[in-house]
Amino acid sequence: MRVGAAALALWALVGCQRAAPSQPRRAPAPPTTAPAPPATTPAPAPWSEAWLLAEGARYLDDPGYRRSALEASLTEHRNNYAQLRLSHYGLGASGWDNLPAWSPRVAPVTVAFSAPDAAPLAPLWDRRRPSTLAEWIALGHKVFTLYPMRAERFIEWGLGRRDALSAHGVVPDAQGAYPGLVAFRDLEDRPRVGITCALCHSAPHAGGWVMGRARRRFDYGALRLAYHRDTGTPVEPSLAARMATWGPGRADVTEDEAEDPVAIPDLFGLRHQRYLNQAGTLRHLGPVTLALRQETQLLDSNHQAVRPPRELAWALAMYLYSLTFSPVSAPATPASQRGEAVFSAACRSCHESPILGGDAIAVARVGTDPALAMGSARGTGRYRVAALRGVREAGPWLHDGSLARLEDLFSEARFAPDFARRVGRPGPVVGHRFGLDLSARDKADLLAYLATR
Repeated sequence: MRVGAAALALWALVGCQRAAPSQPRRAPAPPTTAPAPPATTPAPAPWSEAWLLAEGARYLDDPGYRRSALEASLTEHRNNYAQLRLSHYGLGASGWDNLPAWSPRVAPVTVAFSAPDAAPLAPLWDRRRPSTLAEWIALGHKVFTLYPMRAERFIEWGLGRRDALSAHGVVPDAQGAYPGLVAFRDLEDRPRVGITCALCHSAPHAGGWVMGRARRRFDYGALRLAYHRDTGTPVEPSLAARMATWGPGRADVTEDEAEDPVAIPDLFGLRHQRYLNQAGTLRHLGPVTLALRQETQLLDSNHQAVRPPRELAWALAMYLYSLTFSPVSAPATPASQRGEAVFSAACRSCHESPILGGDAIAVARVGTDPALAMGSARGTGRYRVAALRGVREAGPWLHDGSLARLEDLFSEARFAPDFARRVGRPGPVVGHRFGLDLSARDKADLLAYLATR
């Protein structure tokens, strides 16, 4: 075929030369108008479906883009979180790229669950890349609810002790499923029960179940301690002491031995969050940043033995962006209207985003417990400004979940050495002195306004 094509091209060239007229051709008349410029397709608007699909293609198919996005989004390259990712991600011939992409067969865990080997497993994903945003979001819902972050022994134990699960906030929904629990077979084909994103980030509310809402009744530390007590499985004493202080709605999931628990956050309005964790470790530069965070979190949670297919990480990011929630807010009153003016004068310079969050600011200025901001795990020396949408229902408050009542944020009583309402243990809740100098009426009005958000 190659020889024939070459001969045909040569014949055409010779033939054209022989057929050329002996008289030179007359030059064409110049056009009366300038030729139209070539048509160009305008770039899709940021956050439009076309733009998100294009960004998804770059994330999925361009290794260099993924690596450069990772480097640009990490605000501090020296902490453990950053070092782990920079040393293993986007290296091509080595590192995490060489791990097997794992999409297991799974089944939701329900009240009828008897044993993981009896669960009817089905593929999480058909390995077809979605072509519309709606398809990406639908796949992301499956990842959020069914992709195993890891197997958990204490959950497997708890399914034989349902009272222990419910006592620590792991309860079924109205359809009898346990959101956040999944049956699957691990890499060695053993039947296991694992946890998913929905364990911490979904919760009952107003008779229904809300995906993306922090599960503030979930006491991760106490449930693990109950498992150790019941089974006699050894646990390091200092770790046991730390877990006992966490309390509902918070946990220490950082990569060091420091005592730096964080409050479980809501996941609504992520598009407007400038940073993707409390210490501002990841600057939110767009959907690729969020997808990278989900990909590496799932990979790390599975002990760096497998990685999720990147289609699942992108789907999860698209699903998280889709989450919306309208908290039950108080009606506007004269007090709340006055409180809006107080908020504008005293709070809005920091809480200025559409979800009333903001930038990351120096821990010295915030003054709250510095362990997370200064720690080796994810420390940046800063904390992000918390979003205040639905703040009345968002306790425990502050980045570490140390404050049990929002009213106490504006009370000098919380600085006392014997302050009894600190979450986890008695003692002072320091920092965030903003608003403490307001009058009693302004504080009451401000709280009334926050109840309407």
